[in-house]
Amino acid sequence: MTLLSPGMGVTVSFTPQMEKRLTQRAVRMLKQSLRQFPELRNLELRVGHTKTKLGVAFIPKRLRLPLYIRLRVRGLTYNTIGHELTHLLQGLTKLPPPEGAPAWAPLPGGETQCDIWTLARSELFCDDAPTYLRMPRTVRENWRHYAARVRSLCVEAIRQRSSRRTYIRWLESRIAELPERARPSRAGAPEQLSLTL
Repeated sequence: MTLLSPGMGVTVSFTPQMEKRLTQRAVRMLKQSLRQFPELRNLELRVGHTKTKLGVAFIPKRLRLPLYIRLRVRGLTYNTIGHELTHLLQGLTKLPPPEGAPAWAPLPGGETQCDIWTLARSELFCDDAPTYLRMPRTVRENWRHYAARVRSLCVEAIRQRSSRRTYIRWLESRIAELPERARPSRAGAPEQLSLTL
């Protein structure tokens, strides 16, 4: 069993199936991702492998260590790692913190909420389009072009959540408008030149 302590006091171990598939790239990505989650300080995380999904988190119903996620190494993205770690926080924030630790900030449950909070947490997790947040095909297919703007909208949606119950609908409607704002207007388009022969 390989053990890592990637900073912030998180101890990471891998299942035998994951150890067979583990790459230096995956280890580096996991370390960088965990640094963005100070809430997991002094906890243990076990990482397994999944073939069928991008990732899976086992959301804790009580604080029993180690916490557990599964990742698919092939095609692994920071967004997937961040999404699964955010799922762990969704479960943890409903539990009392360990003795002597500060209370976890509440985090709403749900897949779409998980996407929003993952993107808002760090630019690191904007390397791939989220799975559950609704967006036009153009935004998804040109994610690198839209990622920073979608992330800003996620941050704003979280800020508005306390006063706007429909913050997810608001967010998805703003994301849907992004391609239209980027489209050049017809009125300002130059006319085609005609040549006299």
